[in-house]
Amino acid sequence: MAKDQLQVLNALDVAKTQWYHFTAIVVAGMGFFTDAYDLFCISLVTKLLGRIYYYEEGSNKPGSLPSNVSAAINGVALCGTLAGQLFFGWLGDKMGRKRVYGMTLMLMVICSIASGLSFGKDPKAVVTTLCFFRFWLGFGIGGDYPLSATIMSEYANKKTRGAFIAAVFAMQGFGILAGGMVAIIVSSAFKAKYPAPPFHVDPVLSTIPQADYVWRIILMFGALPALLTYYWRIKMPETARYTALVAKDAKQAAADMSKVMQVEIEAEPEKIEELDRKRGNDFGLFTTQFLRRHGVHLLGTAATWFLLDIAYYSQNLFQKDIFTAIGWIPEAKSMSALEELFKISRAQTLIALCSTVPGYWFTVALIDRIGRFKIQLMGFSFMSLFMFVLAIFYHHWTLKGNQIWFVVLYSLTFFFANFGPNATTFVVPAEIFPARLRSTCHGISAAAGKAGAIVGAFGFVYAQSSIGVRNTLIILFVVNMLGLVFTFLVPESKGKSLEEMSGEADEEETTTTTTSRESAMEAGHNVRT
Repeated sequence: MAKDQLQVLNALDVAKTQWYHFTAIVVAGMGFFTDAYDLFCISLVTKLLGRIYYYEEGSNKPGSLPSNVSAAINGVALCGTLAGQLFFGWLGDKMGRKRVYGMTLMLMVICSIASGLSFGKDPKAVVTTLCFFRFWLGFGIGGDYPLSATIMSEYANKKTRGAFIAAVFAMQGFGILAGGMVAIIVSSAFKAKYPAPPFHVDPVLSTIPQADYVWRIILMFGALPALLTYYWRIKMPETARYTALVAKDAKQAAADMSKVMQVEIEAEPEKIEELDRKRGNDFGLFTTQFLRRHGVHLLGTAATWFLLDIAYYSQNLFQKDIFTAIGWIPEAKSMSALEELFKISRAQTLIALCSTVPGYWFTVALIDRIGRFKIQLMGFSFMSLFMFVLAIFYHHWTLKGNQIWFVVLYSLTFFFANFGPNATTFVVPAEIFPARLRSTCHGISAAAGKAGAIVGAFGFVYAQSSIGVRNTLIILFVVNMLGLVFTFLVPESKGKSLEEMSGEADEEETTTTTTSRESAMEAGHNVRT
């Protein structure tokens, strides 16, 4: 196949791991660091927001967000993310990956800062402006999913491509970890400077006025890592696959990659023209050809991501509620507002450190050895098993002395989510679709995932209050089992070039064969003449 492939694409496929690979991982990965930080840090401060803005004087328990407000604050960024994934995914195929990449980052920076500057002291004003800015923050975050995955897949070699894309996604783990650590540091600093009694001692003084700064600082910190990578992001050249296969500019593709890889690459403009003229195969997304070639694959990537995120976001956004329910975090009235924030942050940071982060990097280490399909199948299997055990023996885990085993099993579901479908659902859509539709199809798959996250974020609030944590865990077990079934629709892409997986290599081969046949027929006609 390599002899028919453009030299610039073959050079990328067979390249040894070089410095530019690591640069791309860091630049794209810092976007995901920020994504994860922004999406998950909100779950750390919701109880603090409840204490500050929703305490009713004379009440015997701390203020808490009404269920509809809690669902809106947790879920509005996910709605924005879904919209951003679809819009920027489509735009990435129309305008190019690089041109859109800077827009998403600046949107994230501006809206992270604006989220912390939500107006006024009135609960309605604060929540309304917070939700507004977090929607647009999510919109920017959404664009990062298809663009980062597509850029990394198109820069990588085929031998270690899975590890490189997974490494970009693994920066989420550090983002979640950073969210917890920033909350611990900020709450500890304010606690030391402004000591406060527990709620049951003094309901009013347990929430210090300065607590209003704490949640704002935590949210605004998300802008910093994104801002640090902006310069390098706009300096990255457009990917060779977009420039050559979509923009049809062979010279620019060869020039860009010669500079990046520091080797001489032949432009081959005549091959691009020949492929463009003879192929006749540039089918769009809404065509029977796409449906026949990639319809089942798109269903598989979208359905598995949708089902995964129902379970994953339910667990992640509402860890604090589950830990409180089993008694791992003390009762709210026994703590001050900042002490509660500190203990919630500490619990989530411990989970991230012991299970979330290692799970991501197990995937990075093994994805190109085991393969995407086996890792995803294994991940869904173990997630289902642990959810089932947690649900069936739920009462046992809530008894004093047994909570630690609940936390261990709960942590293992995170480990196998990240050493499993949470990573592979991100990797595979960036590998199996044609270059001209790659960003769009990844955006559709990711948007299906965020639809699942919205179901998880909004549904968990109501499920927990109406049917209890145990029955909610049973539902999540069923969801994980369905994810396992839909995994069988997703092809294995380990060790294959992007063009082999997408069918573009077949198109090139068909073109070459057709050209040879036409040349032979023309030669025969000349002989007869």
